Amino acid sequence: MPEGPSIVILKELAAPFSGKKVEEVSGNTKVEKERAYHRKVVAFKSWGKHFLICFKCFTIRIHFMLFGSYRINEEKDASPRLSLKFKNGVLNFYSCSVKIIEEDLNEIYDWSADVMSDKWDPAAAKKKLKANPQMLVCDALLDQHIFSGSGNIIKNEVLFRIKVHPESEIGALPVKKLNELIKEVRQYSFDFLGWKKAYVLKRHWLAHTKKTWVRWDLPLVKEYIGKTNRRTFYCSSCQVLYSLISNA
Repeated sequence: MPEGPSIVILKELAAPFSGKKVEEVSGNTKVEKERAYHRKVVAFKSWGKHFLICFKCFTIRIHFMLFGSYRINEEKDASPRLSLKFKNGVLNFYSCSVKIIEEDLNEIYDWSADVMSDKWDPAAAKKKLKANPQMLVCDALLDQHIFSGSGNIIKNEVLFRIKVHPESEIGALPVKKLNELIKEVRQYSFDFLGWKKAYVLKRHWLAHTKKTWVRWDLPLVKEYIGKTNRRTFYCSSCQVLYSLISNA
């Protein structure tokens, strides 16, 4: 599943089509895609894992789910869910969710929750976290209302960076660790962006998909935990488990 930094890259790559009129619309999506025909793209935006194609009176939202992908000025050997052709190229989207948004995006999206946004508000994130003391940190890092754009890679790498066990409870974290958590989600997201653009992202993974912590030759644990049951990689020696019960 593409995470926030990958959607920002897509937004940048799609920029040449901003202000351009859609010449052809096709795809197997069941939404009213024809509305985009002969309409000019006003802007491309992103919110977390959502890619937003903005027209004057509506927006097409693309969510890549687990297996979605896109191609610009080329095609896959598969039927696109949505294809938008312009005079200067084509945007193809595959195996994704397509939705039309009628409302003002400012009424739909909390931009302060987007870890990649200039409007990101760490204080608001902290308030949301503190309101859920029993939430596991592995779930918090995948909660798009708190950290929009954070995904499984960011979750695993951030927790490894700050040495917090994924099953730690938010309310049990020391203030210093809570602040580190919030800071590192933002920091790692931009590190992710830079590495992704340089095609070296995987080289920088310290925990995600790894079997050992190379620096100290320690084994890493792989488990499916949390409400989402996503793959989680962590070091049981380095990452401290903070529990409300043990702190009671």
